[in-house]
Amino acid sequence: MPHDRPEAERESLIDLLQQLFAGPREARVTVAQLMDDMKGRAYPLVVVVFDIPNCIPTGIPWLSTITGIPIVILLLQMLMGYEAPSLPAFIGTKSMPRGRLQDFLVRARRWIVRLENAVHPRLSGWTTGAAGFWLSIGLLFNAVILALPIPFDNFPPAWAVMFFALALLERDGLMALAGWVATLVTVAWTALLLIFYSEVMALVPTFGRQIKDAVFG
Repeated sequence: MPHDRPEAERESLIDLLQQLFAGPREARVTVAQLMDDMKGRAYPLVVVVFDIPNCIPTGIPWLSTITGIPIVILLLQMLMGYEAPSLPAFIGTKSMPRGRLQDFLVRARRWIVRLENAVHPRLSGWTTGAAGFWLSIGLLFNAVILALPIPFDNFPPAWAVMFFALALLERDGLMALAGWVATLVTVAWTALLLIFYSEVMALVPTFGRQIKDAVFG
């Protein structure tokens, strides 16, 4: 599990993101490059960086899956006690446009600053001991949902992942509580979507027959 960082070693999340996304707009940045630039960081911080683009609309196709799968792998490594995170090559080669990431950062800057300023150690009972373990399990659960290619199911798990990761990063029990609320929303919303999609798929044969009858008589 991650350790608290001394105040002197803490770096603004905005500054970190600016460093990670810096470069020519037309160039693409791979997941492996982002990981290399974050070597030595605490697991929750790496998760926050990968999750942030999912919390605000970016227009990047499959972004939640591209970033969600690495988050799942990283969390599994964290739970198994790996000291340094690593990703398989087939994940590390996935890339995103630097320009779109830079545009996202411009749009999201004030919200990131507000969120970062609101996070600090409090209600530690929600982030340590058995509560901390279940918090990590909840974080992994939401990351799995985020990584699944379920249309319109990105925001609730993305924010749950964000709240839980910040809770672990700063021992913030209020963020942990927010994460559990977001998890309940994720479960309810995902269940509704799956029910809706299953109903739609069940109607496809009927619509097909109706179209065939209308066209061919």
